[in-house]
Amino acid sequence: MLLLSDPRLLKIPVVDTGEPLVDLADVPDLTIDDRKADPEGAWRRVRQGVAERLLTARRALPDGFDLLFIEGYRPMGLQESYFTEHLEHLMAADPTLDAQAAYIQASHYISPVEVAPHPCGAAVDLTLTENGLEVDMGTPVNQSPEDSAGACYMAAENISPGARRSRQILADAMHTAGFVNYEPEWWHWSYGDRIWAARTASPSALYAPL
Repeated sequence: MLLLSDPRLLKIPVVDTGEPLVDLADVPDLTIDDRKADPEGAWRRVRQGVAERLLTARRALPDGFDLLFIEGYRPMGLQESYFTEHLEHLMAADPTLDAQAAYIQASHYISPVEVAPHPCGAAVDLTLTENGLEVDMGTPVNQSPEDSAGACYMAAENISPGARRSRQILADAMHTAGFVNYEPEWWHWSYGDRIWAARTASPSALYAPL
């Protein structure tokens, strides 16, 4: 499993395409959830290529299913505060953790700021609906490994057959559109960031932090 704490990711060059962030509120046919809303509307924004691929993924879903978009772009300062807070929580919960072990464990749930895909506009957090109702995916979006007993991992075995089927439906559609999944988080998909480059053997990432 390739974690965002892996030092090899920092060696992947970034050749930014210059694509702008687009507001998904202006993109027809995408359903946007407001649970991560911020006053500036940053959460609704992604790179243009990511927005186009979301529409491709949506078209690949079976009848009755739809994407429910939850979060895209995340300012660097917010990403850093999320990671620091989770790191401090883990170290407080287990004082035996040394700094490096805590850093690695924290990266299962929140990306270290130096390689984080959300500040690049490259990542989306999302789930599925079926006939307008949010689908059981085995855990809520953004539930940590500690709180979910590891069920947040895409390949987790401690979820129901129905949730596993729903995750596969999501994965099939997102893979069709060129996204890669961050395995500790079934809801997190990206295109054009360093983990996408590593997983697809691309020579460089396409999107730098904004």
